[in-house]
Amino acid sequence: MQKPALIAPSILAADLSDIRGVAHNLREAGADWIHIDVMDGHFVPNLTFGMPVVQAFRKAWPDAVLDVHLMIEKPERYVAAFAQAGADIITVHYEACPHLHSVLTQIKKLGKKAGLALNPHTPVALATQVIDLLDLLLIMSVNPGFGGQSFIPFSVHKVAEAARLRQINPNLHIEVDGGVDRTNAARLLHAGADVLVAGTALFTADDLAFAIDELRVNDLTLNA
Repeated sequence: MQKPALIAPSILAADLSDIRGVAHNLREAGADWIHIDVMDGHFVPNLTFGMPVVQAFRKAWPDAVLDVHLMIEKPERYVAAFAQAGADIITVHYEACPHLHSVLTQIKKLGKKAGLALNPHTPVALATQVIDLLDLLLIMSVNPGFGGQSFIPFSVHKVAEAARLRQINPNLHIEVDGGVDRTNAARLLHAGADVLVAGTALFTADDLAFAIDELRVNDLTLNA
């Protein structure tokens, strides 16, 4: 029996007029991590959050795991600032890092967990060159930039490929972000994912705790 998935609600879909309230609701509903999407309007066509939002969530929920996803160009310029703001996991994009080994090493030296994100068109095999530095491999199941997009079905195959990298790095977390909901969660978990990021599916639910638990279980009926 697989372990239950870790659920990392994406605050991109939350009402951030009350960060303390959002953090309280996520804690009470049983969220495992908080996923914070940082976008710069260059690497992706959207602008979102900076260090102050990370700091605000750290203050609102001091022992939360803050999973900070940097969808930005030249992330090495800001890694230290996000670490200081309270990030626990800092994930950068393969496509944004010409000196990827250096950036991941920078994250590790700051005492943070290092993640690598792959866009939908980027092969999983490219992660093998830095697999020893990774704590997390993030499979993007939509094109990054905006919430509420439709899940790309081929992502399940990419998760299965990523899961095979655990033969090299047994402690690797495999995270999926984009269009994750109750219709595809079970397939992703069975393919090898152990962290699911969801935004719209959670923050539009009538019962947040139930919606989180519904994603977490791994014995759901598989959908074709």
